[in-house]
Amino acid sequence: MSKRLRSSEVCADCSGPDPSWASVNRGTFICDECCSVHRSLGRHISQVRHLKHTPWPPTLLQMVETLYNNGANSIWEHSLLDPASIMSGRRKANPQDKVHPNKAEFIRAKYQMLAFVHRLPCRDDDSVTAKDLSKQLHSSVRTGNLETCLRLLSLGAQANFFHPEKGNTPLHVASKAGQILQAELLAVYGADPGTQDSSGKTPVDYARQGGHHELAERLVEIQYELTDRLAFYLCGRKPDHKNGQHFIIPQMADSLDLSELAKAAKKKLQSLSNHLFEELAMDVYDEVDRRETDAVWLATQNHSTLVTETTVVPFLPVNPEYSSTRNQGRQKLARFNAHEFATLVIDILSDAKRRQQGSPLSSSKDNVELILKTVSNQHSVESQDNDQPDYDSVASDEDTDLEATASKANRQKSLDSDLSDGPVTVQEFMEVKNALVASEAKIQQLMKIGRSALVTSSSSLPSFPSTLSWSRDESTRRTSRLEKQNSTPESDYDNTPNDTDPDDMGSSRKGRQRSMVWQGDGSVPDTAEAHTAPSPVLPSTEDVIRKTEQITKNIQELLRAAQENKHDSYIPCSERIHVAVTEMAALFPKKPKSDMVRTSLRLLTSSAYRLQSECKKTLPGDSSPPTDIQLVTQQVIQCAYDIAKAAKQLVTITTKENNN
Repeated sequence: MSKRLRSSEVCADCSGPDPSWASVNRGTFICDECCSVHRSLGRHISQVRHLKHTPWPPTLLQMVETLYNNGANSIWEHSLLDPASIMSGRRKANPQDKVHPNKAEFIRAKYQMLAFVHRLPCRDDDSVTAKDLSKQLHSSVRTGNLETCLRLLSLGAQANFFHPEKGNTPLHVASKAGQILQAELLAVYGADPGTQDSSGKTPVDYARQGGHHELAERLVEIQYELTDRLAFYLCGRKPDHKNGQHFIIPQMADSLDLSELAKAAKKKLQSLSNHLFEELAMDVYDEVDRRETDAVWLATQNHSTLVTETTVVPFLPVNPEYSSTRNQGRQKLARFNAHEFATLVIDILSDAKRRQQGSPLSSSKDNVELILKTVSNQHSVESQDNDQPDYDSVASDEDTDLEATASKANRQKSLDSDLSDGPVTVQEFMEVKNALVASEAKIQQLMKIGRSALVTSSSSLPSFPSTLSWSRDESTRRTSRLEKQNSTPESDYDNTPNDTDPDDMGSSRKGRQRSMVWQGDGSVPDTAEAHTAPSPVLPSTEDVIRKTEQITKNIQELLRAAQENKHDSYIPCSERIHVAVTEMAALFPKKPKSDMVRTSLRLLTSSAYRLQSECKKTLPGDSSPPTDIQLVTQQVIQCAYDIAKAAKQLVTITTKENNN
């Protein structure tokens, strides 16, 4: 973007200087604060992209710039430009206004309620009006006047309108005329590049016939936008459409899941009708957009001022055009961890390719929600006393016995799962970083208000976003997996090499878990200690919070090093985290009575050991093969993720127990 254009830009909603985000479908540039409100409205209202840190197709960015510089904002603020609006007291937000409620209320009125757009004269037959507007759009797209077409679209013109006399759509017209920016605008509003006209030709055909090769290539990209975005999210690559490669199906090292649940989920996915499959794919696309935008959002914020919870979008906002069941299913997608979500994305990519190639489909009446239930039951089932809600209060269309039965069965199955969570993605890294910042702020608040407030209120506990919440079942499952790794010592703090024979790793899980019961001094329990009575005594909440604060600060330092590629800082950071974890674990009795405490301590200490082991891989070695530093960084982030989660669990447990 040119400096000439950037120098005079202001936020379209509050007139603040140097906006760094764009609302693609509104043709406006917006500031960070206003963007936080846009994101909470959902992509059906505003599709936001960062101007610098989000990958942009060049012509899409050019389309937004053109709209912004040609006064697209006046479409959404039409009536506010009338001097009478000032007399009535109506005004737009300004930079000094608070985000909530001032800016938020204005932005909702502007884009969600369309309170300030130009109103057409009322007519009895709305369909005729929409048809007239669509015909105007059909003729306007042959010109370069983008703002006229955006105005027509804002009034209700249909981007996919099929002109009965002309026998084609606006995208056919724009493609024939070589209007690539008009094609971008129409695509943003849902125009389908694969639509055939009355002669059986697509917009791509017309672009090629007219010699508009850039437009033709871009239309093919738009046609595969959904699957391209999903593939890029997982592996950072897109298909080579020019050479006929239209799909990339990423693979994971541990993607071979032969469980009955996995087979059932994939079978139901394949048996969906094309319409329901498209709905599910669009919902997953929206979740990918949410996760990627979260990563950019958190990476670009000024964390010294602490990002507030009001800027977090922990799951997909409700779309009133969808059923409550679909909205509920969409929001459950945020609960999938990295491995589970990647598995779902790969299954969708595989089935999208299969469907396009014309493989036969079996009929099924299963709906999308059932698939989401089945897949989500492979991962943790949130406990009822969790301190974060699963999703908004959206009434479910149905509560079936099947879901309850599956949930109960899979709580047990999750304990025996051998799946690895796989590498943590960049957006989860940024999510956990933000969570740690928010957690630290709340810890400081708790320390200030003192013990009396702690006793009377548990609502101030350090609270991670719902995307980072874990159930007891998930914690146990992940701990069980940790116990099976050869690199993990029998005792959580014995950092000497593990002498256990690999052949013994498949021995009795119960005996294995007994050997992992927390020992504060790092010793392995022996038969003399086996009969020691478990201790119900827990440390004070203030002490646990104080140690958690130290762990949080050390993890933040490590994550900053990871973000800035300072790999030589990994080892000293991991050592400081290990010391802080050791000090925190020493607060607890050698044999805690609570299973939850034991589980959290095992996760805390084993993750700290794993962190040190991973960080040591950054040391140069002449005889060893070159280290894959990106893979090491992913594992380091995963360990930090687990340590932070375990510390949060211990604060929650001790506060609850000490308050009882």
